[in-house]
Amino acid sequence: MTKSIFDLHSPHPEPSTLVAFAENHLDRRSEHRAEDCVEKAFKAEGAHVFAFSGNRLVVKHDEKIVDPLFAPYELSDLKPELDDAILLGFLPNGEPRLAVPIGLTEETLPEPFKLADGRTLYRQQMLTDELLGQFAQASSLITWNANNRFCGKCGNATESQAGGYKRQCTACGHLSFPRTDPVVIMLTIDLERDLCLLGRSPHFPEGMYSCLAGFVEPGETIENAVRRETHEESGIRVGRVRYHASQPWPMPHTLMVGCYAEAKNRDIRRDEQELEDCRWFTREETVEMLARNTGVALANGEIGSPPKGAIAHRLMRDWLDWPK
Repeated sequence: MTKSIFDLHSPHPEPSTLVAFAENHLDRRSEHRAEDCVEKAFKAEGAHVFAFSGNRLVVKHDEKIVDPLFAPYELSDLKPELDDAILLGFLPNGEPRLAVPIGLTEETLPEPFKLADGRTLYRQQMLTDELLGQFAQASSLITWNANNRFCGKCGNATESQAGGYKRQCTACGHLSFPRTDPVVIMLTIDLERDLCLLGRSPHFPEGMYSCLAGFVEPGETIENAVRRETHEESGIRVGRVRYHASQPWPMPHTLMVGCYAEAKNRDIRRDEQELEDCRWFTREETVEMLARNTGVALANGEIGSPPKGAIAHRLMRDWLDWPK
């Protein structure tokens, strides 16, 4: 069989499909939207809406179900801010999906409604993979629109256009578009000793170790960001870099770019301001860590990994499963 540039010997055909927030197949039509697209979407048959209080999702919650979707008529008691509604896209059958901020807080929200943030939604598996992906899109756009009400060029007010996919200054006409912040997250491998490099930040739950990570800086390739961040945080020099998977991370609008990195030296010199600890782990230790993947604090000196669904978990698991 003839091989192509797309043939990869990896544990999964597309590992990005195995992380949280990644499954979202809405037809966004972001380049082909009339100015009244939100109004038309609200009136369309089958339209459903995600409601947000700040950066948290409103869900209908009882002992048996968690439902994040509202029909437009169900929003009235939630004080929806309809001028700030966002059109996310359309299901294959044409039904619209929207998002809207509301005027209620946790203290004023009536029963049976609850608020949940992104970490809670995926760690507790409160939504299907598809709804979790739609939430990621909605959460990022709600946050971006809320944070860009004024022009960064002249300081005057901006207004939403294209169903929340751009904002235009009412004075100078400057256009702004939704932002995505790229972050590299890498599992650095010592090929000779068959070890992986993991660290723990002071803000991690007790006992949790994870891959090193950092923002891509202006004028920097993904590969060089991997090399720079790894060396800055651990003192480890990196040779080859291989992209593996990505993950939308709506806290608030990040794209995690997962890579494997080849270690060129062994001695760790960690950045004590960034990392509480950094060390090499064997495959056996990594297997044990992945078995304790709750994402909450561990006791009695136990060490665990980020929970299933986090791209760091995926990088660790696929290193173990990689074909020999």
